[in-house]
Amino acid sequence: MTTQIQHSPNENAAMLTQMIPLDLGGARLDQAVARLFSDYSRERLKEWISQGHLLVDGQVWRPKDRVAGGENVTLNIVLEVETEAQPQEIALNILYEDDDILVLDKPAGLVVHPGAGNPDGTLLNGLLFHCADLQNVPRAGLVHRIDKDTSGLLVVAKTLPAHTFLVAELSEKNVYREYEAVVQGVLVSGGTMDAPIGRHPHERIKMAVVNGGKPAVTHFRVIKRYRGLTHVRVELETGRTHQIRVHFSHKNHPLLGDPVYAGRARLPKGASPELVQALQGFPRQALHARRLTLTHPVSGEQLSFESPLPTDFVELLAALDEDLRLSK
Repeated sequence: MTTQIQHSPNENAAMLTQMIPLDLGGARLDQAVARLFSDYSRERLKEWISQGHLLVDGQVWRPKDRVAGGENVTLNIVLEVETEAQPQEIALNILYEDDDILVLDKPAGLVVHPGAGNPDGTLLNGLLFHCADLQNVPRAGLVHRIDKDTSGLLVVAKTLPAHTFLVAELSEKNVYREYEAVVQGVLVSGGTMDAPIGRHPHERIKMAVVNGGKPAVTHFRVIKRYRGLTHVRVELETGRTHQIRVHFSHKNHPLLGDPVYAGRARLPKGASPELVQALQGFPRQALHARRLTLTHPVSGEQLSFESPLPTDFVELLAALDEDLRLSK
């Protein structure tokens, strides 16, 4: 199947034409065009059909109408503004960028999306300043997120086709995401936490392991054990809100410094004043998105990125190493 593309004087518009193959005869129109125009999500295509942007033999059809095969389909794409957020000049540490995606290293303290209490000054605002065309992509191309006080890697889709591809890749667990964390307590070994996550039944700002929650799977292994703390490497199989923080808290090993799920730091018996200061003074949850591996949405190339541990995390581990040395 060959898609013909005609570009409009409007840089945010294009016209695509296709013929529905005979083997799709009997399928719903939205199902058939999802096969023909796979760069766009089925929901997006249903919107365009309902808005009259997709014509079948020159006529407007409904998404549920059945095709016979052999019809000529014309799709008029007009990209619309997807966000009301305003561009703001915010420093971005971009590790990789081309016409389709960019990968950046987010510092701790930067909110990803505007919301209650953070109407602007977010990563999304900075992305819109960096690339104005991101206003035409849902959430300015952010296909996944990390919490405000988590540092590390994020991938951003710069076009609708790239967005559709990466959302599907995340759903199919084809994007590899690895984190490093320091958790309270001493873990004997690594393992897997498979426990559903949903909104906390009583505290709305929190998530929790709950019956009927969305499936959530977290793999972890021990990097190093300290007195009363463990440095771990974590791999996400799913991407629920606060997943790593909730799973380790549920296991009674909350992340050091987590203001929502950990409470006060548990200080090792006999901790030196220097270690007490390092643990109590760590300003955030000890969590860093260290590695990211994905398939490029256009070239199909496998891309891997790594973010070094930030200074506060390095200094924390140094204090723990020193305490371990002195305790021997």
